[in-house]
Amino acid sequence: MRHRKAGRHLNRTPAHRLALLRNLARALFRHERIRTTVPKAKELRPFAEKIITLAKRAYLILAAAEGKSEAEQKQARVQALHYRRRAAAILGPVAETLLWDDAEDKPLKDPLNPKGNSLDNVLKKLFREIGPRYAERPGGYTRIIKLHDRRLGDAGPVAIIELLKKDEQKVRQRQKPAAAPAPAVS
Repeated sequence: MRHRKAGRHLNRTPAHRLALLRNLARALFRHERIRTTVPKAKELRPFAEKIITLAKRAYLILAAAEGKSEAEQKQARVQALHYRRRAAAILGPVAETLLWDDAEDKPLKDPLNPKGNSLDNVLKKLFREIGPRYAERPGGYTRIIKLHDRRLGDAGPVAIIELLKKDEQKVRQRQKPAAAPAPAVS
């Protein structure tokens, strides 16, 4: 019996499942849109959103410490570093994965260090771009779009999971019509 067991097994051992989610999350942060099966996308959503929340909290702490005393700024930097290390632990030891420019098939350059050939990684993108993007958003950073076509080979249902843009809203399904008023009793 699977009473009180949350999540999908995805026909994998726990270590394999964690590795799968880490790889999918890294790909999602790198490309901001990936195509995978529907069950994998549904499992990836909470995993990735927790990591994005860590990046958002780090940004908000540093933004709140702007203009305050040196001790408070240091405390904010320590807390932001803590969030960064937690995200690195969740993403695993390969979080230093290069970001690639798909058009030119080269690694992207670091915008903060244009002269050097520093390696821009997923953590840098997460904490410099993705976290600040969702500073005002209370949650729901991803969207899952189910596709009509099936995967070749096993005909698995396919979906696209993507990060929302800065001010973009999720598309809501139509509201149910309001219930008709009860007849008046005379």
